[in-house]
Amino acid sequence: MERAERCGRWLRAALAAGRVRRRLPGLLLAIVLLGSALKDGDMVPETPMRNKRNPLNVYFVKVAWAWTFWLLLPFIAITTYQFAESKFLYGPTKSVLTVLRRLSALLVGTAIWYVCTSFFMYIENVTGMCSTSGVLSEPRRLYATKQECHQDNGIWNGFDISGHCFLLSYCALMIVEEVAVLEGLSIDQNSKLHVVINGLFVSLCFLTMIWVFMFLCTAVYFHDFSQKLLGVLIGLSAWYGTYRFWYLKPFSPGLPLPNIPLSSKKYSYSR
Repeated sequence: MERAERCGRWLRAALAAGRVRRRLPGLLLAIVLLGSALKDGDMVPETPMRNKRNPLNVYFVKVAWAWTFWLLLPFIAITTYQFAESKFLYGPTKSVLTVLRRLSALLVGTAIWYVCTSFFMYIENVTGMCSTSGVLSEPRRLYATKQECHQDNGIWNGFDISGHCFLLSYCALMIVEEVAVLEGLSIDQNSKLHVVINGLFVSLCFLTMIWVFMFLCTAVYFHDFSQKLLGVLIGLSAWYGTYRFWYLKPFSPGLPLPNIPLSSKKYSYSR
């Protein structure tokens, strides 16, 4: 327990600080630029991460939004309720309404994930062609989608915007925004609530590290430069459009609780 507490304090200083939120977007762009240069220069070593069936890709990245959603859900709910009661002195009803408002950020994230990934698949379908090794005497079949092509053991060649670069960048940025609530939240270290929040926080921090690491692997092993750059730019745009623009407005899910009163010097949102 003491080791977990020390780990939580170190991670809080590293990831819940404003400087990480400010620097992470630039770091992600730098990873895409450097990783693509290494890939194009054929300077990337052979590692198990080149295989798409590696465990981190199969069990984490393929369901990245599910991992992010289900870990952020209890974290946002508990920290928001605690902050509403202890800092703003809200009653139970108003605290619950505040929790529901903040949890709607996860619905927004789900909508962004669904719309963007559907758009990526549409672009790949309309720009692609299928290459098959069929019998020459047979008439050439036209394929409308990547799925139809793969059903005939074909290879689909289309513009494949990197869904990994989009989703991993968006998830990592969303997590570091949400854990910033801990900058203004104080809880008795001997309470069970502190243990629960610290456990969720440490899990989210390690999840963020996995997302950034797998983002790096995508940059150095997969996709063309333009596909990766467009993917990360869409991820950054989704993050900026929500946490840096829309969530500052009254009719929105709002920012993590310490940052809601924008006029307050004590809890002002550090960009």
